[in-house]
Amino acid sequence: MEPPIPALLFALLLLIGMLLLLEIGRRYGVRRRPKESEGERGGLGTVEGAVFALFGLMVAFTFSGAATRFNEKRMLTAEEVNCIETAYLRLHLLSPRTQPALRELFRRYVDSRLETYRRLPNMVAAEMEMAESKKIQEEVWNEAVAATRLSDSHPSAGLLLLPALNNMIDISTTRTMALQLHPPRIVYALLFGLGLICSLLAGFRMSSGQHRSWLHILGFTLLTVIIVYVMLDVEYPRAGLIRLESADQLLVNLREHMK
Repeated sequence: MEPPIPALLFALLLLIGMLLLLEIGRRYGVRRRPKESEGERGGLGTVEGAVFALFGLMVAFTFSGAATRFNEKRMLTAEEVNCIETAYLRLHLLSPRTQPALRELFRRYVDSRLETYRRLPNMVAAEMEMAESKKIQEEVWNEAVAATRLSDSHPSAGLLLLPALNNMIDISTTRTMALQLHPPRIVYALLFGLGLICSLLAGFRMSSGQHRSWLHILGFTLLTVIIVYVMLDVEYPRAGLIRLESADQLLVNLREHMK
């Protein structure tokens, strides 16, 4: 699934916004400092700490969720490969005259699944290929049910093969759902807004110095932007620099073994 906004664009806008708000906060602080008392400064520090803590929690929980979903996607790939391979091996239980046609359907099915993931993050194109995968699933199921009833098939063919096929079909639905599980867009809007507010407060706090500390300015903004960028890239691993090709290679290897 495509992100609501490209990760690189989101990071660039956040960087520009944070630098701008830092400068605005600093200039406002320079004008206000002479009017502040020591008591007011202490009270403002409590508010600033609370806002920064909230921003940190938002980033931590969102990043943790993205990493968890990334690992789940990789594990689902391995689970799908296992389900397909198990069903494919149990074709040996069927009548020898029905096996070639079913094996060819399995090859077409794996090709279709690989094509689905190659088309991502374009969900429209991927859904078209998913529809093709569904058709092949129906063909495989109908052919397998008919084959299990033949007299020269193994007596337990239906008990062993059909549950494996059912698992193979179910995991494809699970993976489709996993592609669409992401935080609501309001979460990213909140992260963006909190990043700007924290920059404004940081700029205000830095106004006590006579000169700008570029080390602190760039350190704060760049680290924040890089973390948010990586978080978005991990959340949408089909759209950015971080990819799931290594996990998809399991499907490629399975397809090669089916020749």
